[in-house]
Amino acid sequence: MNKDFNLDTLVRENIKAMSAYSSARDEFTDFEDDMVFLDANENPFETKVNRYPDPQQLNLKTQLSSVKRVPINQILLGNGSDEVLDLIFRAFCEPNRDNIITLPPTYGMYKVLANTNAIENKEVLLVDDFQLDVNAILAEVDANTKLIFICSPNNPTGNLIASKAIETILSSFNGIIVIDEAYIDFAEAESWTTRLQEFQNLIVTQTLSKAYGMAGIRLGMCFASKEIISILNKIKPPYNVNVLTQQVALKRILEEENVQLEITKLISEREKLMNQLNTINFINHSYKTDANFILVKVDDANKRYKQLIENGIVIRNRSTQPLCENTLRFTVGTASENEKLITTLKSISKS
Repeated sequence: MNKDFNLDTLVRENIKAMSAYSSARDEFTDFEDDMVFLDANENPFETKVNRYPDPQQLNLKTQLSSVKRVPINQILLGNGSDEVLDLIFRAFCEPNRDNIITLPPTYGMYKVLANTNAIENKEVLLVDDFQLDVNAILAEVDANTKLIFICSPNNPTGNLIASKAIETILSSFNGIIVIDEAYIDFAEAESWTTRLQEFQNLIVTQTLSKAYGMAGIRLGMCFASKEIISILNKIKPPYNVNVLTQQVALKRILEEENVQLEITKLISEREKLMNQLNTINFINHSYKTDANFILVKVDDANKRYKQLIENGIVIRNRSTQPLCENTLRFTVGTASENEKLITTLKSISKS
């Protein structure tokens, strides 16, 4: 608990003063009833998508609330996590004045969104084991630091960030901590959503793109206090999650048992792949991972990347990232895809 946290001091003054846009579907909410709808200037001819979607996605949120065990009024949905992250910037960061702290190597969109919103990005490198340098992070905080972004499990390194370090920052920093949990379903640790009541300055973001296999529908989730969610709802576009995305996401959420089976398979494949990667002679080190990918250090990342491309396998060269010289990132695929990867790596190794 951070007793000095005061949300009101963080919200931009123009956001406090503005009124949210009220759409037709905000003013009349029972739009699934058998009514004649002449209020939203929609095309009346049935195409299955001729009506605007529920701007608050209540059916989907109701199911998500049950699965994630977070109240509906503490959930915001977005057009992918990137929209959610952008809303957080626009709600709390004054352009050309405020700053954020990011912790490279990490997800690159934090930096892009900071630049887009004219916000200074203070970077504090992770230490050698890809954990937080808590003292260095807190030393960078000043009166205009509004947000600290922590990706856990981290991308591109794959590791969970130590909870004690995060707790220290949550308790010491009077701004907002955003914990990006895009890969949390592949980790043994509990989600930080279980501690939202404890830390009012905590925002947790998740996605349907990874464990739920729905990258194509663009559905990001944000969990926070009802006060923070209310502020973000105030500035989000009225129909930011389209009707097709809501329908497909709801169907997939209802298949939770199948989703968990797929996660179990991917974790099993991850362990098999990790063991096999450790036998390849040009792989110097495989980093422990809690995600659905594995980061490895190799002798020559550029050379090995090109060789894999020539053999029809696309991976990610992460060598340009801090602390990631000569590293490659392998996403865990199907059993046959992973087998092809290992067979190709062994062939390259022999040649």
